[in-house]
Amino acid sequence: MNYELVIGLETHVELSTDSKIFCSCGGHGKGSEPNDCVCPACSGMPGMLPVMNKRVVELAVTAGLMLNCEINRYTTFDKKNYYYPDLPCAYQITQLNHPICVNGLVSVKTADGVRDIRIKQIHMEEDAGKLVHGGNSSFVDFNRTSVPLIEIVTQPDFRSPEEVVSYLNKLKSSFIAGGISECEEGAMRCDVNISVRPAGEEKFGVRTEIKNMNSFDAIDKAIRYEAQRHIDALEYGTEELVQETRRFDDVSGKTFAMRNKETEADYRYFPDPNLMPIVIDDEWLEEIKAAKPVAVDERTEEYRAAGIKEDDIEIIIANVKIARLIDDVVSMGCNLKDTAIWVVTDCAGILKKAGKALSELDIAPEKLAAVIKMVANGDINRNAGKKVLIAVIENGVDPVSYCKENGLDKKFDASAVEEVIDRAIAANPQAVIDFKNGKQKAAQALFGACMKELRGAGDPAVIKELLEKKLSM
Repeated sequence: MNYELVIGLETHVELSTDSKIFCSCGGHGKGSEPNDCVCPACSGMPGMLPVMNKRVVELAVTAGLMLNCEINRYTTFDKKNYYYPDLPCAYQITQLNHPICVNGLVSVKTADGVRDIRIKQIHMEEDAGKLVHGGNSSFVDFNRTSVPLIEIVTQPDFRSPEEVVSYLNKLKSSFIAGGISECEEGAMRCDVNISVRPAGEEKFGVRTEIKNMNSFDAIDKAIRYEAQRHIDALEYGTEELVQETRRFDDVSGKTFAMRNKETEADYRYFPDPNLMPIVIDDEWLEEIKAAKPVAVDERTEEYRAAGIKEDDIEIIIANVKIARLIDDVVSMGCNLKDTAIWVVTDCAGILKKAGKALSELDIAPEKLAAVIKMVANGDINRNAGKKVLIAVIENGVDPVSYCKENGLDKKFDASAVEEVIDRAIAANPQAVIDFKNGKQKAAQALFGACMKELRGAGDPAVIKELLEKKLSM
């Protein structure tokens, strides 16, 4: 029998804010030692009340706009009650009844085609702390407690692990580019809900949830393992499937039961009386829309229309630092396609020789723009431009001054070129004889000697023409 895989995702993303969601403690990554970024409010001390961080709302709305969601103008917070050692208040402040965003849509592309994934909702909430286990003891680090999150909940629209990974990569690229989240390890975590049903059947199968996945590769492996486990249970009766929460073990490549899957009633949700409803008026929403970055799909089409190769587009989209550099250089009057080639090919090649990744590129946009313009305007040739770029990246030189000081400008005195040609002819009498005897290749050796002395400067076509003219005299 053929089976269909049905997957829904709950993706938690830590927001890039300077402080936590309900207090003034620093945001994600601000604590250098365990429990050194904690205050009475986020550690659950009696009598402390939450105060809403406005920036969290703005980033959540921006995420919703990027995922084509409807923005709820009236949004509230609720208490989700459960006890766990890393949750000091014994409840989590989240959104149930009036989430910030609803009814979104994201298109994902795989080898099997394009599929639309519906976003059920995006809601704001606070993160829990972190448990650290060692030996016979467990420790709690509350630095992460109350760090702001958004949770993006999809409908069960995925039908393959490839679609899931494509979707998550799209979220990551969008959120990094939009300044919503850094999305580094631990700042983007996913709960994967999986069920299997006979192909063509409408009724959903028994659902299991795999918790706290933060590696795309692990997510892919976990889905494949869990799908096969469900199919074996249905096809061969290997076990009775139950609704439960499971964890994935990277070493064995298997999932293991953690607990029965909780329902909404288990959490005893109720409105948080300490937080007033948030009303997003027209003026505030328009401010957020005006600041919203270009969507990844739009940016991809812009790059494609400019003639940039697909592989290069993927590199640029995946690295917000590089994308911003290209934007800055283009804003200074450089061609988009040329700029992309200089960055993704030339800069990347220079860094690779130094054992570095493109993400480590550190170059002032105005200096890169100067190099590109000098080549585009015919002031220096492409080879000279590459030499200047190397000097800029390695030593931070001024590109225009470097060209003049090292004689790389193509427009230098023609008499200087003639002197170089005369010296090359005088130093290679046999090549001159060979050329006069009809061996055209002999001129190439003389041309190479000239270019070596000129260190790649000057217009090769002009130098070649002058050389052949002198040889024919």
